[in-house]
Amino acid sequence: MPDLQSLHVLPSPPPQPPRSATDLFGDPIDAHPPWLNPTAFLDPNFDPESYISELRTFVPFDTLTSELRSHLSALNRELVDLINRDYSDFVSLSTKLIDIDASVVRMRAPLLEIKEKILAFRAAVDSSLVALKSGLKQRADASEAREVLERLLDTFHVVSKVEKLIKDLPSVPVEWSNGYANSAVKDHHLSNGISINYSENGMGLRETQSMLLERIASEMNRLKFYIAHAQNMPFIENMEKRIQNASLLLDTSLGHCFVDALENRDANAIYNCLRAYAAIDNTRNAEEIFRSTIVAPFVEKVILDNSSGVVNEGSADELEQDYTKIKKHIEDDCKFLLEISSTENSGLHVFSFLANSILKEVLRAIQKGKPVVFSPGRPTEFLKNYKASLDFLAHLEGYYLSRPAVAKFRAEPVYTEFMKQWNIGVYFSLRFQEIAGALDSALMVGSLVPVQSSPQDLKGSKDLALKQSMSLLECLRSCWRDDVLVLSCSDKFLRLSLQLLSRYSSWLSTGLATRKSGNVGSSSGSEWAISAAPDDFIFIIHDIDSLVAEVSGNYVQHIIELLKSCPSEVLDLVKQGILQGAQSLRDILPLVMNSVVDTLVEKSVEDLRQLKGITATYRMTNKPLPVRHSPYVSGVLRPIKTFLDGERAVMYLKDEIKKEFLQRAAFEITSRYYELAADLVSVARKTESSLQKIRLGAQRRGGASSDVSDHNVSDTDKICMQLFLDIQEYGRNLSSLGVDAVNIPAYRSLWQCVAPPDRQNAITL
Repeated sequence: MPDLQSLHVLPSPPPQPPRSATDLFGDPIDAHPPWLNPTAFLDPNFDPESYISELRTFVPFDTLTSELRSHLSALNRELVDLINRDYSDFVSLSTKLIDIDASVVRMRAPLLEIKEKILAFRAAVDSSLVALKSGLKQRADASEAREVLERLLDTFHVVSKVEKLIKDLPSVPVEWSNGYANSAVKDHHLSNGISINYSENGMGLRETQSMLLERIASEMNRLKFYIAHAQNMPFIENMEKRIQNASLLLDTSLGHCFVDALENRDANAIYNCLRAYAAIDNTRNAEEIFRSTIVAPFVEKVILDNSSGVVNEGSADELEQDYTKIKKHIEDDCKFLLEISSTENSGLHVFSFLANSILKEVLRAIQKGKPVVFSPGRPTEFLKNYKASLDFLAHLEGYYLSRPAVAKFRAEPVYTEFMKQWNIGVYFSLRFQEIAGALDSALMVGSLVPVQSSPQDLKGSKDLALKQSMSLLECLRSCWRDDVLVLSCSDKFLRLSLQLLSRYSSWLSTGLATRKSGNVGSSSGSEWAISAAPDDFIFIIHDIDSLVAEVSGNYVQHIIELLKSCPSEVLDLVKQGILQGAQSLRDILPLVMNSVVDTLVEKSVEDLRQLKGITATYRMTNKPLPVRHSPYVSGVLRPIKTFLDGERAVMYLKDEIKKEFLQRAAFEITSRYYELAADLVSVARKTESSLQKIRLGAQRRGGASSDVSDHNVSDTDKICMQLFLDIQEYGRNLSSLGVDAVNIPAYRSLWQCVAPPDRQNAITL
């Protein structure tokens, strides 16, 4: 051991000169840098390599080494100080540790002895544990073997019991129409120990048989349970043939009993048979027996007989009358069974007679007798039969007492197959071609076709004036007629409605663009716009206004009413889409008006071009100043006046539209008037200036006085005076039409251009 006394003679560190415990900034002098945490060294999971690698990312290696060495020196000093402070205790400890090896040897012997005893005891315990586990395993195997044996014995007993019960089944003669046992049969003793007296209990032999079949079915259910838990065993495989025979006999007997009970409407026997079918999980057989025994005869009689010509030819392929008859038969012949199968807490909810018996037979009969009803090639008849079928399905769903039951009915495979027969996609395609094709045919006509109606019928009416517009409205309404619309395709019909509005809007805008360019080109269907007169556009303006009012009003309300079962968010989107389609029509109205105004303005400009004759009238002549307006002025506004006073405008145009026409035309004509007059005055003044210079030059050469014509009125003044008189008359004509000329900027500019200097400031007509 090390000599602890040597530690006492360790040289103590030289005394440190007294110094302040803190440096200039108030921090401890021996404090470590913030990045060095000595307490981290005491962590049991401390990893020096990761710690150093982490510090080296922001601390230089030399600084890190210096700080760690300083920390090590501090620890050594602390250790020396601790030993020197408790030196006496260390020395006394060294004296007590003398002869430690001998003490260890003495203590080791009993410990080894205890260890040997523990190991021996542990071996004995392990041996006992192994034996115990082996015994428990043998016991578990024996218990399992016993359970298997008991299950096999139970299986054997159940098979024997089922065979015995089937053998002892009482038969129900077909000729027992009253449903009760022969009065001669007083007491029938079953071999299983059950004794039943029919006359005392009033129980029919059919009901007894059904009760016994229900019991056999319950035993067969037990047998299936045993077989499921004892598969692949030779004993079960040897009994497989007996089990199959018993199952076959049960199915046969149960089928006969169920048929007999259905034919005699024995409610108790039917109830017992259904419980038996439910017990053996063989609902399909019961549904099939009911279909073939009860449903098939009257369905074939209704559908197949009608398809062979029993009814008149007009309704041979219609299902509405057939469904009405089938509903009556269901009420009379099937309702009793449906009520039994829907008995509360009876466990008979597993049956689906409506789907797998009634609907299945109806579908089979229609496919066999009237397959043409599923063809959408005749859309009207197809839709009528489709809606009748939906009504029939709704009638069947009315027999269910809860929504989950209805959902189960709709999830049945036969329901899905029945709905697949109706190809709604093809039906919509045919309707699309029919409706969209009708509008296309109407719009491809090379001219506008007015509706043939008398003026008395149309005056003040909102009826449409063009056949193209009538075709659009008829097509829009066709999309939502009862004999066209399929609610499941309402989204497609909504899209078709919007496409119709877009097609009509495109027809109008393309025609207007073609009229403006003056070239038909490849724009098929826009020829009407080239040949259309201004009066023809009155029809378009009237129809656009009427269509917008109809689509935004009654039409959209009718659609919302049809789709009222949809969520409010969907209805809002539908309404928004229809209103946007109407807005697309309303946006074309200014374009139509511009086209009419352009045509009228061009006619007015033809009269305005007579302005050029004023120059010829007063240039180089001795005519006096004009005192009245030119004849052309009265014809400038004649086209717009004729247009607004025409029969069509009176019948079809509203007052506000007339006013807008007049304002637009007046502003445009006045603007063109100003352009022509300003150009005429400008040319006249330039010409006057040039002639004046020529005269002055000639007078200078001839020595005449230069002020010969100073007091004469110039030709330009005469021209301006004539124009001034003309625009005064033009302004009065505008006022007679209801337009204040002062409010037209171009008229004010025209006044400033031609008015005498003393009348520049005030416009007076």
